[in-house]
Amino acid sequence: MKAIEIRNKYLKFFERYGHAVVPSAPLVPENDPSVLFTTAGMQPLVPYLLGEKHPAGNKLVDYQKCVRTVDIDEVGDNRHLTYFEMLGNWSLGAYFKEEAIAMSFEFLTKELGIPVEKLSVTCFAGDEDCPRDEVAAACWKKAGLPADKIYFFGKEDNWWIAGEEGPCGPDTEMFYDTGKEPCCPDCNPSCGCGKYVEIWNNVFMEYYKDANGYRKLEQKNVDTGLGLERMAMLLQGKATPFDTEIFAPIMQKLEELASVSDLQSKRIVAEHLRSSMMMISDGAKPSNVDRGYVLRRLIRRMTRHLNKLQINLDELERLINLTIDNAFEMYPELEPNRSMIVSTIIEEKNKFMKTLSHGEKEFEKALAKAREEGKDKITGDVIFKLYETYGFPPEVTEELAKENGFELDFSEFDILFKAHQEKSRLGSEQKFKGGLAEQNEVTIAYHTATHLLHKALQIVLGEHAKQKGSNITVDRLRFDFSHPEKMTKEQLEEVEKIVNEKIAEDLPVTCEEMTLEEAKASGATGLFENKYGEKVKVYSIGDFSKEICGGPHVTHTAELGHFKIKKEESSSAGVRRIKAILEK
Repeated sequence: MKAIEIRNKYLKFFERYGHAVVPSAPLVPENDPSVLFTTAGMQPLVPYLLGEKHPAGNKLVDYQKCVRTVDIDEVGDNRHLTYFEMLGNWSLGAYFKEEAIAMSFEFLTKELGIPVEKLSVTCFAGDEDCPRDEVAAACWKKAGLPADKIYFFGKEDNWWIAGEEGPCGPDTEMFYDTGKEPCCPDCNPSCGCGKYVEIWNNVFMEYYKDANGYRKLEQKNVDTGLGLERMAMLLQGKATPFDTEIFAPIMQKLEELASVSDLQSKRIVAEHLRSSMMMISDGAKPSNVDRGYVLRRLIRRMTRHLNKLQINLDELERLINLTIDNAFEMYPELEPNRSMIVSTIIEEKNKFMKTLSHGEKEFEKALAKAREEGKDKITGDVIFKLYETYGFPPEVTEELAKENGFELDFSEFDILFKAHQEKSRLGSEQKFKGGLAEQNEVTIAYHTATHLLHKALQIVLGEHAKQKGSNITVDRLRFDFSHPEKMTKEQLEEVEKIVNEKIAEDLPVTCEEMTLEEAKASGATGLFENKYGEKVKVYSIGDFSKEICGGPHVTHTAELGHFKIKKEESSSAGVRRIKAILEK
């Protein structure tokens, strides 16, 4: 069964059970630079999991485009992917464990035709925060799963939360038995031996975790995730996702073009090419920071492995077009972005070839210095400097060293690299913590203030001053907008004055649900309009501001306090940034 068929079966199945099909959120989160990429289906839905009313109702189904960056260095093995698609069905207080489990069992066994004996599940074993999930286990038995196929594990295996704080709860995970021999007498789904492969996860999201611990949410939610590439691999009886139709054409073309036989390099090229084009199509651009750096790293790693395969880099455009053509049925939005995808990747490839040249020159300097000192080893700090400063992959340094009869001190490099990874990981966690997952009275007030700021900027600077992004924490708001030059002191004072006047007027903040066309006709503004569903929420602040937005917001502007701009600076070419605070 092809991946597109699995996706369509999933959407139609849950539509029959009253779920509204909602579009995938973009990989680059809308109006939210606080997270690098959309990493899970729940990420765009956090406000609704916390009680906001979704325009499409309280039962949803979707496929969500996702990027996870923690395993980039693992791509090339038989299972890791940077970009993947997650199928999900959602209950926003509409149903809970019994209905969710019954539908999951029916879909797996009836729609996909998986034999019951191939399935096992895990449930939460319980602790001081939440009791043992005997309810979920009973639901599986009722659905038709034998008791000896139900296992219980602790928080590490059967509890789900995004970041350090946010909505969370026990989960039940479904596993597919590949038929491999068990690794030991006690082999079970928690083993990493490959006999059991996780295929679906149902999170029973009824708690919220913050600095004070766990509390019950007002509504019980269900949040599920089924990995499409993995399911396609299993149903097709393939050993890896790279053997499915998702990657087969590009893998075959790489086999034809390569002068060197290196399966890992071919997988890296195929995966990174697909991931890069999906990111670019959804708005990512290569840079030296955050999501732009991730994209740059993928393209450069792909380029390096094209070189390693001894494939002429002039073939890259043909490889990009082949990948887009193969993905068109699943992602038709790639076609209008084809030229941008091609030019972005080719341009970044060309830049990297110059970087590669610089790195080789620096390596030659390090080599000469080592020879002068009578050494036959390149130190770890040199390897790391070449990697961090010049983007020079360690495996390239290693190849050059071997060609010159030198060894590399990877022990020191590993220490420096792990410290670098930990710093990046903590930074990413802080970004998520400061983003969607952190929703309270303060951040809601700041979010409402961005609407006033947006309108005030358009009044002072002109209609061209459109929102390009925002980031909110409990300490401040950050707002990016299109404007070609630095704002004057007088302009900043006027913007600040307008916002505070509207706060003082204590304007009501109201919400209406309408179709996208009705919202446009009403004069509402909004970003990424083609990404919204059929129905949208429109928030009005008196007669002053009207925007398409998911919310939440304060009810009256007087709740905001006093608005003060702390800084105005450049964000990128043609985009300015304001940082501001609310003083009570």
